[in-house]
Amino acid sequence: MIKKAITSDKAPRAIGPYSQGIRIKGLLLLSGQIPVDPATGDVVSGDVGAQTRRVLTNLKTILEEAGGGINDIVKTTVFLKDLGAFNEMNATYEEFFAPPYPARATVGVNALPKGVGVEIDAIAVVSE
Repeated sequence: MIKKAITSDKAPRAIGPYSQGIRIKGLLLLSGQIPVDPATGDVVSGDVGAQTRRVLTNLKTILEEAGGGINDIVKTTVFLKDLGAFNEMNATYEEFFAPPYPARATVGVNALPKGVGVEIDAIAVVSE
């Protein structure tokens, strides 16, 4: 079993001892992304919808680096600082995916890195 790290310069660099993604046996496991603009290293301004858009764009670029695309995602976990922003996150999330939608869990949390409102991780199936 060979695992390979996937890294994209078009997504924020890992800020700790983890990989942006790991490919193993046709699976791509994507680390949680927060709404950081990779060009500036800054958290994007705006509401949870704008933050969700940046997060999903970051995930998409890592997938593309691995030869996949956003519709290869089969499972996501969404971490929201405020579950009251669920509808806002969900509306933006829906812009990125087509049926059949990925399986998903949404979890309310007390805090996220850099004080952001949303973080999303994902699992995708991609050809080797």
